[in-house]
Amino acid sequence: MALPPKFAGQLLATASTTNAKHTIEIYLDYVCPFSAKIFKTFYTKVRPLIEEKYTNPGVRVIFRQQIQPWHPSSTLTHEAGVAVLRTSPQSFWAFSEKLFEAQKDYFDVNVVNETRNDTYKRLAKLAGSVEGVDEKTIYDLLVVPDKPAADGGLNIGNKVTDDVKFQVKANRVTGVHVTPTVLFNGVEERSISSGWTEEQWDEWLKKNAV
Repeated sequence: MALPPKFAGQLLATASTTNAKHTIEIYLDYVCPFSAKIFKTFYTKVRPLIEEKYTNPGVRVIFRQQIQPWHPSSTLTHEAGVAVLRTSPQSFWAFSEKLFEAQKDYFDVNVVNETRNDTYKRLAKLAGSVEGVDEKTIYDLLVVPDKPAADGGLNIGNKVTDDVKFQVKANRVTGVHVTPTVLFNGVEERSISSGWTEEQWDEWLKKNAV
C-alpha cells in the first residue's frame, strides 16, 4: 500500500484521502478494454459516491499502472502516464481518463505501421490536451534518441525508463497479473468485476468501508 512520493499523483484526491482507514488499489492497463470499463465507472460514478457517503472512516484509492507486455504499446502508454506523473502529478487521473477514452488509437492495428517516437508524439499531444500538462515537456521525456549514448550504449531507453522499471518491480512483488485487479487493504478482492455498476460498488462499500 506504500506509495513513493514521486508517484503521489496515482492517489485519487478525495475528501477522505489524508486520514483514510481503508485503501483500494486498482491495477490497470491503458490498452486493456476491461481496465477502461472499470476506470470509467469508478472515476465517474464511484469517486463521487465515496466523496458523498464514505469519507468516514475514509477510503484511499490508488491507480497502479500495470503493463501487459502482450500489448506492445502498453509500455509506451504507461511511459506517457509516468511522464505526466513526473511533471504534472495533479493531472494524472485526468490524463488517464483521456487515454482510456482514446485507447483504441493505441491498439496493435493502429500503431503497427508507425515508429515508436511517432507514437510518443501522439501520446504527448493527447497529454497536452489536459489542463496543466505541457506537450513538449512530455515528448522530451518520452523520445528515444537515434544515436548511441556517450559510452556507446544502444539500448538506452528514455527519460522515464527508470521510473517504469521501479513500477514493474513493485507490481511483481504483489504478484498481480491480470487487469483489472483490485486490492483492498493489501489483499486481492476477487469479487470485484470490471462490469460492476455503481449500485454494486455502493453495496460492497457499505459492507467493507466501515
